[in-house]
Amino acid sequence: MEIKPIAVYRGPFGSKFGIPRQSSLAQVEGRIVFEEPYRVKEALRGLEGFGRIWLIWGFSANKTAQWQPTVRPPRLGGNTAMGVWATRSPYRPNPLGLSCVELVDLDGMDLLVRGADLMDGTPIYDIKPYLPYADAYPEAKAGFATEAPAAKLKVIIPEDIPDRETLAEILSQDPRPAYQDEPDKVYGMLYKGLDIKFRVEGDVLTVLGAEKA
Repeated sequence: MEIKPIAVYRGPFGSKFGIPRQSSLAQVEGRIVFEEPYRVKEALRGLEGFGRIWLIWGFSANKTAQWQPTVRPPRLGGNTAMGVWATRSPYRPNPLGLSCVELVDLDGMDLLVRGADLMDGTPIYDIKPYLPYADAYPEAKAGFATEAPAAKLKVIIPEDIPDRETLAEILSQDPRPAYQDEPDKVYGMLYKGLDIKFRVEGDVLTVLGAEKA
């Protein structure tokens, strides 16, 4: 089977680092831009009636990575190995991702979405409507991820940095690798064309500044 992208995601994250580890953990807005020959108005007919959609997409930044039978989920602190099929790790035989996002609006031939855990430029391979009666099973067992992760860090952001509320929501989840806890280390995250520099000490994350990427 050969698959090809039908669209590309456009959003604020310029690299993998800092992206929420699941969809809907941060209310980040983005846009799905269809490519030819799929940029056809008739293909969107009826989609405006749905509040959420499923995105099937590709881990495009992991093209050279090899799949691994076990991985160490950040949810478990990066210290416990789990089988790849029990995780949403990007290191899979077929590097495909699945995300449920809010469909905010249709803007011409583009889809405005909220809550995507995707990097800018991510290829979209398919879109399907989310059906609450068929897709939601709140009573299902959730293994080692029984609840949505709570905010870990208090975030301090200078007032001159744009989009402070959403940025604080993202950073409060601690984007660092689970095994790193170096109070003197300065991290950088690409967000909306800015290189956001920050440091973490204890449970406080302080944004040091932002420069054009």
